This record gives sequence, structure tokens and C-alpha cells, in this order.
Amino acid sequence: MKQFLTSIFLIFVIQINAQDYNETLNAIRASEANSALQQIMNSQNANTGNYDVKYHRLELNVDPSVAEISGDITTYFEAKEAMAEITFDLADNLTVSQVLQRGNSLSYSQNSDDELVITLPVTQMEGVLDSLTVSYSGNPVSSGFGSFEQTTHGSDNDPIVWTLSEPYGAKGWWPCKQDLIDKIDAIDVYIRTPQLNPLNKPYVAVSNGLEQSQTVIGTEKVTHFKHNHPIPAYLIAIAVTNYDVYSHEVPNNGNPFDIVNYVYPEDIVTAQASTGITVDIMNLFTDLFEEYPFSDEKYGHAQFGWGGGMEHTTVSFMGSYSRALIAHELAHQWFGNKITCGSWKDIWLNEGFATYLAGLVIEDLDGEDSFKSWRQQTVANITSQTGGAVYLTDQDTTNVNRIFSSRLSYNKGAMVLHQLRRKLGDVDFYQGLQDYLETPELAFNYAKTQDFIDVMELSTGQNLDEFFNDWIYNEGYPSYNVNWNQDETQLQLMVSQSQSDASVSFFETLLPIRILGTLGESLDVVLDHTVNNEQFLETVNFTVQEVLVDPDYHLISKNNVATLSTSDLDFNSEIIIYPNPTTSVINIIKPEFIEVKMIKIYNSLGQVLMQQDWAAEVDLKTLASGVLFVQIQTEDTIINKRIIKN
Repeated sequence: MKQFLTSIFLIFVIQINAQDYNETLNAIRASEANSALQQIMNSQNANTGNYDVKYHRLELNVDPSVAEISGDITTYFEAKEAMAEITFDLADNLTVSQVLQRGNSLSYSQNSDDELVITLPVTQMEGVLDSLTVSYSGNPVSSGFGSFEQTTHGSDNDPIVWTLSEPYGAKGWWPCKQDLIDKIDAIDVYIRTPQLNPLNKPYVAVSNGLEQSQTVIGTEKVTHFKHNHPIPAYLIAIAVTNYDVYSHEVPNNGNPFDIVNYVYPEDIVTAQASTGITVDIMNLFTDLFEEYPFSDEKYGHAQFGWGGGMEHTTVSFMGSYSRALIAHELAHQWFGNKITCGSWKDIWLNEGFATYLAGLVIEDLDGEDSFKSWRQQTVANITSQTGGAVYLTDQDTTNVNRIFSSRLSYNKGAMVLHQLRRKLGDVDFYQGLQDYLETPELAFNYAKTQDFIDVMELSTGQNLDEFFNDWIYNEGYPSYNVNWNQDETQLQLMVSQSQSDASVSFFETLLPIRILGTLGESLDVVLDHTVNNEQFLETVNFTVQEVLVDPDYHLISKNNVATLSTSDLDFNSEIIIYPNPTTSVINIIKPEFIEVKMIKIYNSLGQVLMQQDWAAEVDLKTLASGVLFVQIQTEDTIINKRIIKN
């Protein structure tokens, strides 16, 4: 059984570029932590664990000028064990007037634990599907950050009602099951409102899914929305006010759908100038991952009373329309709504992914220089402290600021994805994420970190245990010290690594190096750094002036140094290979204290031609002529020597 976490943005967001993007998100995340503080310990109710919700029909009555709600909630549920009663979550300030099952009244009680306990007429056996309807009314009390808000907007003080149930606020305005691992298979939402507000402006209602109809009944109107995908209670939302409505069409490879924007009339000009970018971002995410998961319904934005946003399924509630906010909320429709993180410990599967996808928008729309700046700021934030893991401990889950850590859950999670992309290459990385989104057990369900690892390993055929152990489950980051020396066309490099936290003894890394020449030449190479004090030889056809370590900020690292060495001893010249050139056999002389584990022979393309255990004599007669590299692996280092075979 699994839990969720999603993101709520609670501060005003301005249009930003790559240079201050990360700073703005850090402030958003800090505010996000405060938003959950009052609710985080109010977890799912153990008394609701004996049934599985299959369907809800919400028939709601609201007047945006009045802080009240009433309605009938019909729930279809399947028993997971024999049950004589069923419990729903419902705030005790909301009053139930009756419970009906096939026209028959059922006995019920409400208690101070925010429970509605209903006595079933007969014991419902395991696997049996049944339904009932709860009628209720009252004045919802906001759970601290907007579970149900009745307020106004604009100079005319136009009334508005909106909801925001993350993480446990749904019970504040309707009887439901807040066990977040139980996604509801489908919902119908009927919102009954006055046709006009007190200033005779037409009311417009918003909810999840596709609008089915608007039915006028006297002075009232009923708007019907249907959502046919699994959804947890916290992502169900409504809003009603005098919205202006306009749409952008997403071509979607010949199967178009609309991005529907519900905007305050006083902000329509600003919104129309800002929301069009959503189509470009939607197209990018579709190209990189898969078709928008809810393309048979809609995507949309609905303005509400905060400066941030909330990624309700198919319709994000928005306090502003900055590109960064649009990108982050849209990213959650895949990573957070289609697949929801399975527990607080796995929050990075929501927030790290959404953070990285917002970075990919910068890469696509602004170019590599801006994306580099984003990475630089992100890495600087991660390495501002020496410890901290992306994956949370049990104790961490009791600390809201730790769960919502901008440094770890968001930024480090995002940069781990970037490093994984660099490790796998774009083709395998994006294919792996596509496979993750399409895995039947995970799609429209929940995932834990190990589920993600399993999919990526199966997709790529690579063992990624060490990568994720280092970067997700353990703490810290590496710092690199590169000694280099040039001998004719060969650049010798010795790479040493230290770690900021003792939980990782060594980070295996694809280390980017930039080699700069005295005449302005530049050569980028990537070193497969597998052991400490590892030595590399690179062919460089110019005089080297400087060596830079990870100059484009592809790695989570800090305090990297590259130094010109004046002594061949730094490169283990005490190991001698002769004759060089050779026609067949080479001899290896080494000090007695050096224990060699393995000898490998590579060609100039980096292909392994042969390997063997230690021997003082190696026969190369079966190998083709040309430049060869002899790699000598010891307990704590790798030594590379270049030879020529005639």
C-alpha cells in the first residue's frame, strides 16, 4: 500500500529566465513546506482500509457568494474483507442528513475524529461491489491552506469558491476516502450554481475531466464534468466564479484536444499573452515521453486565490501564468498524477521529475547556455551542504521541511535524473522513462523508487544499483583532483576523488573534461572514472594550456581542481613496459609492493581486445598492428600505458 505527495505552489511567481529560475523555485518550495505543515501528520484513516473505492458521483450545490456546500455523494465500493459497516472521512462540522442504499435508509453516526460510520443492512462479503448515497450540508472550514475557500476577486469583489485538498483536505468539503493509495476509477461531478452572480455576471464552473453539459433549471445551472481515469481524492477539485473562458488547441498528431483556460475577466489580457506557451511545453513533453495521459479529456488552467498553483488532474489551479509555473504543473500530469510517488520517502519521483522537466523546457526553448546556467545554480544549491540523501528515512517523513527539501527532493532529485541521462545517453534515458510511464502495474497507479529502478534496468539492460545507491539512497557528492601532464601528443591524467559524506566510499562517474590549448583549441572528453587515482591517456594534437573539470555542470560535485604535474612519478612511471614498439611480446616490470589484479589491452577506439590475470609477459601476436593501450588494474588504481605493435 502506498502514499502520495504532490506539489503546491504558494507564492507569487514572476516570469523568469534560467539565471533566477532556481532561486524562484527554492522560494516556492520553502513556501510549499509551510503549506503542508498543518496537515502532514493527518494521514489516511486506518478505518477506511477494508474497501476499495471504484466510482464517485458528486452532486454538489454551491453559491460562490455563500460559504456553504450541500450535496449527494454516491460511492461504489468493493469489500476487501467481510464488512458490516463502512467509514468515510468527513469533517464533523458538515452534517449528514441521510444515507440511502437502493432507496432504503441506513443507520449512521458522525464522530469527533471526522468519521462518518454507516451500518450496512447485511454483511458485505469480500469481493462484492455495492453502493450508497450520502446527503450532507454545512459550512466547510478551511483546513489551513484552502481545502474550501469562499472569497472574492477583482475591483467588483466578484464572489468565488474554490477547493484545494492536498494532502488531506478533501474531507473538509465532501464525504470521501482519503486513503491516498486508493485511486478512484472514475468520477462524475455535477455542480449546481446560480446562473448569475450578484452583479448579474454569468457563473462558470470548473472541475476535473471533460465538460459534458450545462443544464439551466430556472435561475440555476448544473454543469456536469466526467473524468474516466484513476484519481485520488486529493486531486478532485471544483471552482466557480465569473470566469472568462478561452482555449488553445493541441494538434496531438491528428487527435487534437483543448487546453481550456478559466481566467478572471480583469486578468484576461495578461493570461492570454502567457498561456499560449503551454502548447509548446505540451508538445515537448509529448515528444520526449508520451502523449498527454488525459488527452481524451482536456488540460486546463483555472485561476484561483493564491499566487502559485496546484496540479489537479486535467486542470491545474493557477495563481499566475509564469512559464516556470506552467511547466512544473504540467509536468506533474505525467509524474505525480498518472504515476504518483508511492510514499513520502519517494517524493522525488514527483518533485525531482517535475523540477527536471521544467529544466528541460529551458533547454528546449532557451538553449544550452541557459540550461547550463540552470544546472550551475541547481548544483550550487545541492552542494551548499555536504550531506543529505534524496530518499527519505522513516524519521525524515515526520519532518515536513525535510520532505519538501528544495535541496534534496527537488534539486538533487532533478540532477540525479540529469546524470542518469548522461550515463545512459538520450535514446536509452528517454526510452526508459517512456517504459516507466507505460508499465501496466504503475500507469495510473503508484510507484516507489525501486519500481523506477527496476523499469530502467529492464529497459536499458544495465545494472544501475550502484548508481542509485550512491546518488539516491546515500549522501553527499564527490570532489575531483586531476593531475595532468603532456608527452608529445599524449595527455596523461590522474583522477583522484574525495567524498563529502562517508556514506559513499566512491562515486563511479562519467567525468567530463575540457582540454584547452595555447592557441585557443578545445577538446571535450569524458573519462569513465571507476576507481580512485585512476590514470587516463588522451591523444591531443595541440599544446595543452589548461584542463577544466566538469565545466558545464553536468555533475553534482564541488571544489574540483586540475593541476599541471611536473613529475612522471605521478603517473606511475615505476611500471615499465618493453619493448615498445613490439612485434609480439611485451614485458612488464613492476615494484613488488604493487599487486596487479588484471591486465586489459584496448585499441584506439576503446575496445577491449584481450584481458588476463597478472603475468610479467603478455603475448600480443594475435592482435592487429597499431596503437594499443595496456591497462593495468591494481587494488586501488588503474594505470594506462600506450604501446605500438608493428
